[in-house]
Amino acid sequence: MNTKLKHVRDWPALAGEANWSVRELAVLCDVSIRTLETHFENNMGTTPKAWLCEQRLQKALRILREGFTVKETASELGFMHASQFSREFKRMTGYPPSEVCSIDASNRGMT
Repeated sequence: MNTKLKHVRDWPALAGEANWSVRELAVLCDVSIRTLETHFENNMGTTPKAWLCEQRLQKALRILREGFTVKETASELGFMHASQFSREFKRMTGYPPSEVCSIDASNRGMT
């Protein structure tokens, strides 16, 4: 295992700092993309790209549940357009991000 990667403690924070990019994550860790891929496959059972997508989705859910708009969430996650974020979110979850807000509001009796 690469000793540089062994010392990373807060992978989710690093993911955001890398703007959800495998290339940027490798640069921040000061390793090659291939070394990063090997580390993820051996230690996390997935690819860096898949892991970054999952982390981004989890952050999107947290932000939306805090009451932020789809546009604000998209901006926070580095999407150029809210429509791009909405498409990606729906592709990964099966429902649009606007439903997260309405589901959470109805669960709190706020609809």
